[in-house]
Amino acid sequence: MSYRYATERTDHSALASGQVLRSAPGFPGFPVRLASELLQRAMVHLGDERARLWDPCCGSGYLVTVLGLLHRDLLTHVRASDVDPDAVAIAARNLELLTAEGLAERERELRRSALDFGRVAYVERAEAARDLAAGLAATGGDLPHESAVADVFTLTEPVDADLVVTDVPYGEMTRWEGDIPQDPVHGLLSSMGRVLPERSVVVVTARTRRVRLPEGVRALERVKVGNRSAVLVRARDITGI
Repeated sequence: MSYRYATERTDHSALASGQVLRSAPGFPGFPVRLASELLQRAMVHLGDERARLWDPCCGSGYLVTVLGLLHRDLLTHVRASDVDPDAVAIAARNLELLTAEGLAERERELRRSALDFGRVAYVERAEAARDLAAGLAATGGDLPHESAVADVFTLTEPVDADLVVTDVPYGEMTRWEGDIPQDPVHGLLSSMGRVLPERSVVVVTARTRRVRLPEGVRALERVKVGNRSAVLVRARDITGI
């Protein structure tokens, strides 16, 4: 795949999982450049309006937090949900990094760790948190956000989101949980079709050669980078599947 939008090979080391953003065993990160590219492709289908972003399989909240920090100017709200309460607890802490106070507290925490353990790496992480705070302030300031425990397969209430970006479990570090249907990706899309506004765009990524869509569902775009594939679909096209 040729990158259309994230064309520069920017140093995103400050956004690496476990640096400023919090992580835990069993919660993988996501390629930052690819995340940026997918969001920007999806925004074109929304008409370049600012969007409300949601990840319904959020894990540690890494993906949506990174997107919030990278593209604050494109987003008005971020929502993260997952069936695992422990995952949502980590996600809630990461989402706090979408605020000036959250990043300031993270910087203070990392500087305390630098003093306690005498490691230069913590100082570098603290400075990265400070730099992220400056970037957030320059692109719009605090980004409203929320997190919730929810089974993606059993959602029934409408969700006010214009854009979904989610990296689905792939059976190594992460696994599907909840009321799992025979075809989990089909079940995820069906749920998105029930609860999202019709014009919303859904981006599903997976470690697979191709993300399979239900018969009759048209992809807006398909993307393949390394061992990851992604598909973009319109919510109205997955309503009632």
